[in-house]
Amino acid sequence: MSNFGGLVQAVGAAWLMTQLTDSATLIALVQASNTLPIMLLALASGALADIFDRKAILMFAQCFMAAVSLALAIVAWQGWLTPWLLLAFTFLIGAGQALYNPPWQASMGDLVPRADLPAAVTLNSVGFNLMRSVGPAAGGFIVAAFGAAAAFAVNAVSYVPLLGALFRWRPNIAPRTAPREEFLPAVAAGLRYVFLSPNLTKVIGRAALFGFAAVSVMALLPLVAKSHPEGGSMLFGGLLGCFGVGAIAGAALNPRIRARFDNENIVRVAFAGFALSAIVLGQTQNVWLHAVALLPAGASWVLALSLFNVTVQLSTPRWVVARALALYQTATFGGMAAGSWIWGSIAGAYGLGDALTAAGIVLLVGAVIGHWFRAPDFGTADLDPVNRFREPALRIDLRGRSGPIMVMVDYQIAQKDVPEFLRLMQLRRNIRRRDGARNWALLRDLEHPDQWSESYHIATWDEYVRHNLRRTKSDAEITVALRALHQGEGDPLVHRMIERDSVGPEDDLPLIGKMDV
Repeated sequence: MSNFGGLVQAVGAAWLMTQLTDSATLIALVQASNTLPIMLLALASGALADIFDRKAILMFAQCFMAAVSLALAIVAWQGWLTPWLLLAFTFLIGAGQALYNPPWQASMGDLVPRADLPAAVTLNSVGFNLMRSVGPAAGGFIVAAFGAAAAFAVNAVSYVPLLGALFRWRPNIAPRTAPREEFLPAVAAGLRYVFLSPNLTKVIGRAALFGFAAVSVMALLPLVAKSHPEGGSMLFGGLLGCFGVGAIAGAALNPRIRARFDNENIVRVAFAGFALSAIVLGQTQNVWLHAVALLPAGASWVLALSLFNVTVQLSTPRWVVARALALYQTATFGGMAAGSWIWGSIAGAYGLGDALTAAGIVLLVGAVIGHWFRAPDFGTADLDPVNRFREPALRIDLRGRSGPIMVMVDYQIAQKDVPEFLRLMQLRRNIRRRDGARNWALLRDLEHPDQWSESYHIATWDEYVRHNLRRTKSDAEITVALRALHQGEGDPLVHRMIERDSVGPEDDLPLIGKMDV
């Protein structure tokens, strides 16, 4: 129901802009004003979603968007809207969506088991695209019969059912075992994790390219509808409905397609299918051909974006999943925002047909580059937390913000095991850095060549605790393999030290009463 209201509002805003101005750039910027805030604000929202209660963030975002939608309806009803004021309102709604999307996507992992996540993401897409098949047509009818203000009012009311569902939701919140992350370090941790994860960077790069080129159809569709003699808000809504029907078909076929093809082949088909649709829209004038061309566009849209979304979620542990999804959405919607402006400018300068054809060519290029930047298949690694770390009993009165902390781990490695040890240490280095370690190094004793030491730095003691709690069951496999190579008695010896140039009179006091504990 909430998706229905959002789609009605989108039709109202896009069509109203065609009545307020003839500028192709301003008309395309309606789409950009919705997507640009997601590019700018999604990462901040993702960090908040990983730090604070996701339900509270979701409810705040919904209330904010409802208030903005109601204000937009009132301003439109009074006839006060200008092109730039309409863009400002749609930007604010997009800002609310930017705050809402990362915790919403991340909450799927709180609602269903990991094995059901691909189906859950697809079902979420089905829910949206079911409404895409009827919402735009209904929006076109509402705009034609009652005006754009009525469409905005419908959107304002549509937030109520979702707010009610969120109010009734009782999520199972795991008890916090470490101090809450601060906002800016949390943002940095999300960036670091994604950029040190090759699979995630490949997915995000392909998603950005797909969003940049594919948005051309959505951004320029009002002009496509207006170019027909019978063009009007009803035709615009009907064309969007065809896109929605194709999306539903794509979602229905999604499980069967995934069972038969690997992820890269699905992505290539999605790029090529959308390219074909854009070229047909650009090179033909028949309204029925346009309607048919939007069917594979809708299917390709769902196949590509749902696959990208699931790959990000299955490649990311829960502690950082909202931030990873936020970066994925930042790239995708950033590409859409840039594409909306660029394709609108090209349409204004060279014509609608040339803009859509050029976008189709870019999509074909996106299919071809998969030869070098393949979309990864869903990971089989177990990313659940290992939950083996127990904070050691310190003999110094250390504060959580104290640091920097230097950690050294000593190993005894036989010469015959050195190649395997070095291979495992390379994997360990990537894990350490991804989870927050700095200045990682591996040292070998010149006088005792069997003695190896792994060293790294962590900013504070609290960060050290979080660093260990972030370890997944898949990461633990590396630890087990390293312990098997260790020739010394017991486990490898861990040294935890704090760097000090000077010590204040009240810092690092020995815990005299606990010396023998």
